Amino acid sequence: MMARAADQPGVTVAVLNFNGRELLEVILPSLAAQTYDQLEVVVVDNGSSDDSRAYLDEHWPSVAVVSIPENVGVAAALNVCVRAGEGEFVLLLNNDLELNDRCVEELVVALRANPEAVVAGAKLRDYTHRELLDGTGDVYSWAGFAYRRGQGEIDRGQYDELLDVFGACGAVALYRRTAFEDVGEFDERFYALCEDVDWSFRAQLAGYDCRYVPAAIAYHIGSASLGPRLSEFTLYHNWRNQIWVIAKDYPGWAFIAHAPDLLLGQLAMLLVAARHRAVLVWLRAWRDALMGLPTVLRQRRTLQRRRVSDRHALEAVLENGFARARWWLRGSGRQTSAAAQSPAAASHSSPAPRAPSSR
Repeated sequence: MMARAADQPGVTVAVLNFNGRELLEVILPSLAAQTYDQLEVVVVDNGSSDDSRAYLDEHWPSVAVVSIPENVGVAAALNVCVRAGEGEFVLLLNNDLELNDRCVEELVVALRANPEAVVAGAKLRDYTHRELLDGTGDVYSWAGFAYRRGQGEIDRGQYDELLDVFGACGAVALYRRTAFEDVGEFDERFYALCEDVDWSFRAQLAGYDCRYVPAAIAYHIGSASLGPRLSEFTLYHNWRNQIWVIAKDYPGWAFIAHAPDLLLGQLAMLLVAARHRAVLVWLRAWRDALMGLPTVLRQRRTLQRRRVSDRHALEAVLENGFARARWWLRGSGRQTSAAAQSPAAASHSSPAPRAPSSR
């Protein structure tokens, strides 16, 4: 039974938009149809050059709009989303979604029922092929990258258990506002991709849980604003940011205990780069990651001093790296986009294989 409005904590729903006027025509009606009443809906427009703002002014005057003059990247724009409202909970959404009418309510109920959890994620299905899963919570491998549990599988109910996972995919994630005071904001140096993985890792280090909520369902187009999932932009930011996640978030013991995983993970990424004729992109990502290490290591010292989770807790929630790295070595993502694109050139193309952490 739906809780009475008086019993419902406020939820700030922040939709991150970049040149997504057509996408807003889908996500905003699905938000208006939610069974949860206490919603404060904000669209944060990240430097769009299309008619998104005019559409919002004409068709959704009740929706608050925060306009960022130029594209500042996903991570920085997400931080604007977090600051945009006053709700006890913050629901961060990509613009390329359609939510089931009970999605928000199910996420709130699950998070309120689990005080140790600071974030809850939905069951993602493919927007076009709705029998296919697009993700049931993020898994992180000690090989150095994240992936979505169940992605690409037919939904037969095999992921219908309410449970704790490593993290929530950044496309749909409900956060306790207080968590950002302890865990911190998204790392804006990441610009785009892996910023949600880094945040989830920091939350795990702080001793918090992430709840996967199978009854909360959202249909996801995927990478509608970032462009093709194996574009040069996506590959570069995934590879660079994965290195920063490792350097910042891995406890010292993990570099020794999981050295074979890390080596195999980087070998897998190099072979993916060779397969897609992107070795120069991979080398550029490594160069820039190393140039940024002094700042990352300063962040690491502060983070690791405050770490609460011990080795047992982290080993329980992170995955052995060999299985997933072997999956990449066997030929994941053999197809790629015809042309590398930046977010400014992104089009709403048909789904293509994902790079790790792409959303």
